[in-house]
Amino acid sequence: MEILEGRIYKHFKGDLYLVEGIVLHSETKEKLVLYRALYGSGLRYVRPYDMFASKVDKIKYPNVEQEYRFQLQEIESVAGFVEPKV
Repeated sequence: MEILEGRIYKHFKGDLYLVEGIVLHSETKEKLVLYRALYGSGLRYVRPYDMFASKVDKIKYPNVEQEYRFQLQEIESVAGFVEPKV
């Protein structure tokens, strides 16, 4: 699964997060996802890319319907698009 920067993902436990970037660990060059919580104080987190993109452990969480730990969300504007005035 490819993780897209600037997009909103839903964690399988329910909260929403904005992916701010894909970054590299300075020592190991491991690919990490930098993301921000879209609730509370908006804390920022990093998580290994492969973990972010992994599937939900259905043995540990058998009642979760979401397939991936973080699922891309298609969120439309509630106001709709407004042509900017020039």
